[in-house]
Amino acid sequence: MFVEERFPDCDAALLAGSVIRGEATETSDLDIVVFKKDIPSAYRESLIFCGWPVEVFVHNLHTCRQFFKSDVGRARPSLPRMVAEGVVIRNSDFLADIMDEAKSIIEEGPAEWTQKEIEFKRYFITDTLDDFIGSNNKAEEIFIANELADQLHEFVLRTNKRWIGKSKWVVRELTRFDPEFAGRFIGAFEAYYKTGTKQTVIKLAEEVLEEYGGRLFDGFSIK
Repeated sequence: MFVEERFPDCDAALLAGSVIRGEATETSDLDIVVFKKDIPSAYRESLIFCGWPVEVFVHNLHTCRQFFKSDVGRARPSLPRMVAEGVVIRNSDFLADIMDEAKSIIEEGPAEWTQKEIEFKRYFITDTLDDFIGSNNKAEEIFIANELADQLHEFVLRTNKRWIGKSKWVVRELTRFDPEFAGRFIGAFEAYYKTGTKQTVIKLAEEVLEEYGGRLFDGFSIK
């Protein structure tokens, strides 16, 4: 109904996102990917339709593949996942191929980190961890902890050639990778935010770094 009314001349369309995964909440929107071969550039539009908030991602095949490449580069496959998991609203002769392409991207995962990239990330996690340990300003600590959580989630997932996340996808990607580790990760930061106890977070961070040589400061350089 939405596609027929708003994009009657589109070539293909998919319904994606939390609704089709069974993860919708009261505030979830409908994510719809629309393909129009003749548009000059991709665009995104937010609107309300029949009481539903709708996010529309409009692409031609070229822009879709450009976004695939960009998402792979940042290791957050937003568009490939939407296309790979999408439910067909309007079909076309090219849709199966682009969906298969997206599925292959998801299965392949991001590029493997080089040793240099791992050392770079170790150094900056070490720096943030030292700030966290040394801070006696609770307001600052909260944001240092936020940064440390993001750095650690990225390090764990990327060193295991897995996709990373943002916001709620941090937890989702960690859980997909290792539910037991995800539980400890969440528990460590939850304990800090509730009680101010740092030790569990520090232990978790040191454990993550240990497999790759531990903390890194002495001798590190950027050239």
